Amino acid sequence: MTGAPATVRAGGGGVVSLDYGLASTMLALGEAPRAVVSLRNWGEWVVTPTMPAGVVDLGTTSEINLEVLTSIRPSLILSTPFLAALDDKLSRIAPMERFTIYAEHNEALDCSYAETLRLGTMIGRAQEAKAFLSHADATFDRLRDQTKNLSAPPVAVINFIDNRHARIYGGPGLFSGAMKRIGLENAWKGEASYWGFQTIGLEQLAELDREAHLMIVSPLLPPDVLMQLSDSPLWTSLPFVRRQRISVIPGVLMFGMVQEALRFSTLVVDTLEISAR
Repeated sequence: MTGAPATVRAGGGGVVSLDYGLASTMLALGEAPRAVVSLRNWGEWVVTPTMPAGVVDLGTTSEINLEVLTSIRPSLILSTPFLAALDDKLSRIAPMERFTIYAEHNEALDCSYAETLRLGTMIGRAQEAKAFLSHADATFDRLRDQTKNLSAPPVAVINFIDNRHARIYGGPGLFSGAMKRIGLENAWKGEASYWGFQTIGLEQLAELDREAHLMIVSPLLPPDVLMQLSDSPLWTSLPFVRRQRISVIPGVLMFGMVQEALRFSTLVVDTLEISAR
């Protein structure tokens, strides 16, 4: 934290978010950010909610346009430890507040709840934050009931890197926390960083529970990876492939907050319900 006031209303130049998850949470609380980083890629990685028209694109996180940011004259800048190297420059432009979700010893979903409340208080949306989290709890509880009724199998969640490697999700990350919250067993028992994933060779998927259902989160990289793998003896020998327990779900921001955990959980349960028919 860098000395931002306890509450910042949406006056002046408004609140700027240098993180997708914080921007998405603002929208969930009924407050649009004045500007965000990487706005042009929002629809690919966050997907929903849609960012309203008029929000300014500040460039990528690696090349934030500080001139544009200064010209906005924001009332508050929302940042994360990932951008700590910019703290001095940012704090000269406007009051800045750092939100920490992905860090050693943190559980991403638990921290997302706490930081949502703090953000709500900071932007004058404390009641909206409480209402949003109550809605989230009710949704997670409903999905947990659905999971129980389905007698759902263990689930493994991956993104492809190429036709030999993938990121598999587990540990303290958002996807793993969401699965735990709705009563789904994570089929990946191996290690994962505090970002919530581990890079593996596809041969390591043979270690998964034989009953596991594999969920592949879009976008597929490369896009024809499944077609390439259809000719792989290793891939076609895997139990979830032979039993056709493999699904592709739409994109979800893996480094998001509560709203992204809700989207992920809903997509996974809906997919399991379709598979069970």
